[in-house]
Amino acid sequence: MLVWVMLGAALGASSRWFVDQMVQSRHDSVFPWGTFAINVSGSLALGLLLGAAALGPADARWVAAAGTGFCGGFTTFSTFGYETLRLIEDGARLEGAINALGSLAAGLVAAFAGWGVATLIWA
Repeated sequence: MLVWVMLGAALGASSRWFVDQMVQSRHDSVFPWGTFAINVSGSLALGLLLGAAALGPADARWVAAAGTGFCGGFTTFSTFGYETLRLIEDGARLEGAINALGSLAAGLVAAFAGWGVATLIWA
């Protein structure tokens, strides 16, 4: 099982770097759009995966590789925390608050949506 987690994490971390670079290169604002997009899409993917696992088609190896490994390597709470703190320290308090509250709300909605999609597909 550890090998599955390691493979997923390697893919997730490298994907995170690529997606962050791609998204941030398209924005000039101080808002961390790359991290926001990564965390929301990772929440959606994890909700879908765990919904699939609860309903039967995804087994423990998939949860380990894609959930713990890929989603764990792809999403990033530490960068989210750092970027929120940096925004506040740099005087962009509104953007910091929007990042903190928006990331939480959007991540939860995305996770529920992923679970809902899994329910529609496999229930």
